[in-house]
Amino acid sequence: MDSIDLDVLKTCAAWLAGGQRCQLVTVIKTWGSSPRPVGATLAICEDGQVVGSVSGGCIEDDLIARVRDNGIEITLPEIISYGISADEAHRFGLPCGGTIELAIEPLSIESRIPELLARLDGGELVERRVHLASGAVSLEQAQASAIQRIEDGVLHTLHGPRWRLYIIGAGPLSRFLATIAAGMDYRVTVCDPREEYRSGFSIPGVSLVHAMPDDLVIEARLDARSAVVALTHDPKLDDLALMEALKSDAFYVGAIGSRANNAKRRERLKLFDLTEAELARLHGPIGIYIGSKTPAEIAISIMAEMTAVKNAVPQQMLVPHAAALTLASAA
Repeated sequence: MDSIDLDVLKTCAAWLAGGQRCQLVTVIKTWGSSPRPVGATLAICEDGQVVGSVSGGCIEDDLIARVRDNGIEITLPEIISYGISADEAHRFGLPCGGTIELAIEPLSIESRIPELLARLDGGELVERRVHLASGAVSLEQAQASAIQRIEDGVLHTLHGPRWRLYIIGAGPLSRFLATIAAGMDYRVTVCDPREEYRSGFSIPGVSLVHAMPDDLVIEARLDARSAVVALTHDPKLDDLALMEALKSDAFYVGAIGSRANNAKRRERLKLFDLTEAELARLHGPIGIYIGSKTPAEIAISIMAEMTAVKNAVPQQMLVPHAAALTLASAA
């Protein structure tokens, strides 16, 4: 599963290869509430076809109407804003006071989209630089800490996975979780030393390794953009990896299992000299409570909790799976 913005780039490449003109629209700044974040993209073909999104729909309608009525007239990138006035915000479906600033770039072979896609296919994080005055494009390897910006007349956009997810275990649940995470721009690695589980496990864009999980976690040098999820139910595989992950800067560490098994796991982890603060970082039972039963539903639950933690959603706004039984009893 490709992310929305990767799908936009691939569609642009296909349009250009077919001899069609198109333009790439990128959200570069927002004020107030905004339906889509900075960096979101939309592409419009000269025949009015569209892929991607930069708003809830009304801005897309206006951009498409411009192309259908006038064709793709611009030859250099342009910066436009929507929602400056209350009337315009209402017209384009923006929340009161919301404003969105967009870069509109006409694409051509000089836009280097195929080269960008090739580098992304190799797992690289790429910074694409567009000189607004000339339209010239350059591609550079990016740091995970880089941000999208306009600096000295150059638009810097980031492409590729800026977050990492390490999944321990290659079972059915791992397939769903890896697929969802890959579609959300995570660089996903699934680790399982058991050959019988690795056999037949193949997801485009997802790495499968057979190292011992704790060795992988150490070698990964987890940072604040990393997450580790243990899904094997096997303490021999999960515990040491969780110990290393809980001592790291990973923003999320979680493990599958019942409340009883989770309590036993925490007792085992205490033997590894983890501090109370480090142990408290473990999410388990994993996920937000949504009544999930199937592997697909559980994967959604886990990804929802990961996303909430990544976005710093206050804990009191969530119902973790671990707290669901207590809340249900109280109700």
